[in-house]
Amino acid sequence: MIGRIAFGGGITAAGGLGWAIARRLTAPVGPRTFDLTIRGVEQDEDGDLIVLDRTEQTTAPGIYNLWFEHGGWAQLSTDIDDRGPTRVARRITGIAPSFIPKAGNRASWSGIYYATPADAELHARDITITTPAGPCPAWRIDGDPSTWAIHIHGLGSTHAGTLRGVRAATELGYTSLVVSYRNTAEGPRVGTGRSTLGDTEKADGDEAIGYAVRRGAQRIVLFGWSMGAAISLQLANRPRHEGLIAALVLDSPVLNWTEVIKANSARTGLPAAAGHLAIPWLTLTPLARAVGLPGRIPLSSFDWTIRAADLTTPTLILHGTRDDSVPIRLSQALRDARPDLVELEAFDAGHTLCWNTDPDRWREAVTVWLKSRVPR
Repeated sequence: MIGRIAFGGGITAAGGLGWAIARRLTAPVGPRTFDLTIRGVEQDEDGDLIVLDRTEQTTAPGIYNLWFEHGGWAQLSTDIDDRGPTRVARRITGIAPSFIPKAGNRASWSGIYYATPADAELHARDITITTPAGPCPAWRIDGDPSTWAIHIHGLGSTHAGTLRGVRAATELGYTSLVVSYRNTAEGPRVGTGRSTLGDTEKADGDEAIGYAVRRGAQRIVLFGWSMGAAISLQLANRPRHEGLIAALVLDSPVLNWTEVIKANSARTGLPAAAGHLAIPWLTLTPLARAVGLPGRIPLSSFDWTIRAADLTTPTLILHGTRDDSVPIRLSQALRDARPDLVELEAFDAGHTLCWNTDPDRWREAVTVWLKSRVPR
């Protein structure tokens, strides 16, 4: 009897852990976490520097942005100056208008380098795309009316995060749509506000495609970041878009949700296998509704490691070898399965930080590849 009670308790505990993981993964968007303290601001003949605690983030090579708790942001250069064993200084290369950072300010480290199109030297106008979820704000950057790029951000990000890629599309002369979608910080809230990991969100992306087609788009390149890449793959696979989606540019793409959930479980200190416990809570209708979802999520349709043969669109993947959220081995597997369509550029970078690590190489890889793949 004791053994049976222990076994039953183990099943209950496992079920509770799976529920908790599923809840956390699909949680409504929350406020940004400001977990860095500015230790000092220095001036020299070349400008200002911000002093920070030495961490894996603050010593990462590349260019990044600090977002401040009470408004404002500061772009940081790749140069890292030592300030003793526990601190470093990074030079400020750009700063929000009228903003002055001070010691003691709380900030958040981010790969979202540009706050607005103007910060990225892009001439955009604000538009709204009507979707089944409601009005979704977007930016439109005009170029060639026949060739459009649609930029789709990832889970927990904002559409400003994709501005890094918009610059490459603009260089090629494309018209760009920088879109948002439901249950994000900028899009309309639907139901409980939970993410369905791209399943219902793809309908909002579909409306962006319709917007472009109604305005003259004859070919479209989808730029997808993380979960935005998962959405892009779903859109490109729709029969009605055959011949319209000319190429996919995917940064740190989610190609297999089960493996991604396992990787993120490990990243938070749980056994990777614990991620399997969340799958029933996402894929079985009664359990998914208990999590707060509108229904089951067909995770198998997002598994491109199995669906490689279904891929029909030329695809460029940019992925970091230090990505502990979405393992690069998934991108390598798709590349190896479909070398006729998939090209992979690996960077020494974390999740969605390839551009930040080497902006020039990212831009060149994208523009050279698109010139060879997308007819003009």
